[in-house]
Amino acid sequence: MVLAKKVGWGVAAAALLAVGAAIAADGVKLEGIKCLIAGGKAAKAEHAVDYKGGKVFFCCPNCPKSFSADPAKFAAKANHQLFATGQAKQTACPLTGEAVDSATKVKVGGVEVAFCCDMCKAQAEQAQDPVSVVFSDKAFEKGFKVGK
Repeated sequence: MVLAKKVGWGVAAAALLAVGAAIAADGVKLEGIKCLIAGGKAAKAEHAVDYKGGKVFFCCPNCPKSFSADPAKFAAKANHQLFATGQAKQTACPLTGEAVDSATKVKVGGVEVAFCCDMCKAQAEQAQDPVSVVFSDKAFEKGFKVGK
């Protein structure tokens, strides 16, 4: 009986390591990442949906269904998660599409984003919902690129 429990735990641990290795191999960082739908719950690798050339992660098998039913409703959060997990890189100012000035970096939803000027930085900082401003589909298209 004890041996069976040890073998069972060993198999479970090996499976978790395999999933973790697959995520690490893709360069995706899930530590601290929250579900797009149930924001307070941790996102899990096994509950992922393909999105814009990357993957977005959820806490349970039901949340991806909600996301897939209306991805536009969750676009800013999904774009933010792509950036927060390292699947998207910033290429320009998300508000103008211009080159960024590293002196304008500010945290938006827990991740550092740079802008082209202090006016864009101020616009993000003063927004009621900075994530929606900086990671809307329009802003994401201007300032971020998904890929390796």
